[in-house]
Parts: sequence; structure tokens; C-alpha cells
Amino acid sequence: MNDTLDDYQEKRDFTGTPEPSGAAKKASPPHALQFCIQKHDASHLHYDFRLELQGTLKSWAVPKGPSLDPQVKRLAVQVEDHPLDYAAFEGHIPEGHYGAGDVIVWDRGVWKPVGDPVESFKKGRLQFELEGHKLQGSWSLVRSQQEGKKQLWFLIKHQDDAARAESDFDVLTQRPESVISGRILKPRPAKHTPGKA
Repeated sequence: MNDTLDDYQEKRDFTGTPEPSGAAKKASPPHALQFCIQKHDASHLHYDFRLELQGTLKSWAVPKGPSLDPQVKRLAVQVEDHPLDYAAFEGHIPEGHYGAGDVIVWDRGVWKPVGDPVESFKKGRLQFELEGHKLQGSWSLVRSQQEGKKQLWFLIKHQDDAARAESDFDVLTQRPESVISGRILKPRPAKHTPGKA
């Protein structure tokens, strides 16, 4: 079992959640590195950005989702590594389980690191190209120097042919669907507080 998945596995009860456990370890020949972005309607709606590296999916929660606008830096909070088969996971995580809520695969494809990705990740400055259904071109993940319980990064689009000003095209609102099922996440209704209209 992959030690970097310990946090992932400790947070979940796989007898009650449909998420993959990552327990099956498969030797795989060299292949293109996959990425995925899952839209996750948990306690807060957010996007989980995942890059395959060293046998797991390095993962960041991006509260506002990616932007194609190079002027817009998106906060990306590093979370626990996920197993590679999580990249195809869509479904409902039941109430009472970690991350309860609906998940769709909002985008996926392959990514190409610029330079040595392991060293770049350690140094906190990953530059890469995405070839996805919705996201393409050159991007960076840059770790913030701010100290805290979680590692804070920024997801930044570079200026290239795939860049778009957010005022011209917001990929999140224009392309809300899953690239696997075509499903669109409907926001959960707000909880009604007794005595309030």
C-alpha cells in the first residue's frame, strides 16, 4: 500500500463510501501523467485539482475553481494525496462520511511538467501544460510562503492561446457539466432555520 495515501485512507470508511480505497497496487508501464478536476458539493462547493505524480494524485482544493484569465490567481489548498483510480470517481459520498456530498469529474486529461516535477513540487513552484477537455495550455502552481496548518498554493494560468479574460468567458459557468456523464451538479438547497423566512 502506498504510504502517501495513509491520510486519505484514515479519513474514510470504505464499507460506507463508494470512493476507491487505493488498496489495489498495480504495476503500470510508463504512461502519460493524468490530471483531473472534480467539482465537489461538500460542506462548501469547490473544485479538487489533482495531478498524477509518484504513483498518487497530488491534490488541491480550489474554492473558486480554475480561471482561464492570467490576471486571476486562484487559491489552492493542498490536501491529502488520493489514489490514481480516484480520477474517474463520480457519485454521492453519503452523509456522515468525510467529504459527504456529490462529486462529478468536471475536467480531465493529461499534464506535461516543465522541468523535473518532483523537484519542482518540493520547491513549491510547479509549471506544466494541461491537455484537457476544458483546460489547456500553460499553468503554474506556486506555494505561498504563508505559514499555517495547510499548505496554501496559487493556481495561475499563463498567457497563451488558451488564455481568456474572465469578462469574456468564464469556463466555470459556460462549461458546468461532467466530462464523463454530462451531469451538472445542482446546488443543494439552503438549510431552513426555524423562525426565519
